[in-house]
Amino acid sequence: MKKIAFITLLSLIAISCKTETKETEPNSETAEVDKEITETKVSTTTLTENGIGITPISHASLILNWDNTVMYVDPVGGAEAYKDQKQPDVILITDIHGDHLNAETVAAVYQPNTKIIAPKAVKDKLPKEWQDKVTVLNNDQDTNIGDFNIKGIAMYNLREEAKKFHEKGRGNGYVIEKNDKRVYISGDTEDIPEMRSLQNIDIAFVCMNLPYTMTVENAASAVLDFKPNKVYPYHYRGTEGLSDVSKFKSLVNEGDASINVIQLDWYPNQ
Repeated sequence: MKKIAFITLLSLIAISCKTETKETEPNSETAEVDKEITETKVSTTTLTENGIGITPISHASLILNWDNTVMYVDPVGGAEAYKDQKQPDVILITDIHGDHLNAETVAAVYQPNTKIIAPKAVKDKLPKEWQDKVTVLNNDQDTNIGDFNIKGIAMYNLREEAKKFHEKGRGNGYVIEKNDKRVYISGDTEDIPEMRSLQNIDIAFVCMNLPYTMTVENAASAVLDFKPNKVYPYHYRGTEGLSDVSKFKSLVNEGDASINVIQLDWYPNQ
């Protein structure tokens, strides 16, 4: 009964979400993302790094399997995208846009014991009587789930012309920590001071797509500042196609050969 009620709830959310766009222009990121989701096949390849299973689904969506705790990050793409995956213990949602928050997909993968973590802007899309389903984390706040500490990290645009996409304080990146192992998920952001000042990151997922986030050059510059042990470029499709992640890798390794840049297949039909 709980799952039926939650599915009904999320159906209402889906209807309400259709009234919102990322910008008022016809060629908005929302429209581009909707096109992308329908055109992009999902990846089912899982890579294990430092005991953490990493499965790229598509674009901004991924699964972490960390000590048998399964975390879905920004699940979109419908039930079909997750049909062969383990059920989520935790769902992390970074922002309100359609490539991060999709009510139908959340309804399809949600289980009664699943913990949903999201910023207040995401929670505010829920009807008031159901808002207790979400644990709200805003920037610089943290929560514990079992042995994991999860902290909200700022994500926003710096360029004046891009501030309409992601204003400061609305969305979250995340740092997930367990037993001194730290994973950073950037969400949609530019090379902000909060990213550059991160410390002791073992694995980082860093976005790079124009006009919505940042260039590969700025992404590489930020990575060279906070120096994760391993970095995965993700969320790299923009209006002009895929960003040059090979160039990103070269720039990072020219600056610091000790940083391992790992390229996964986030867009298998490209």
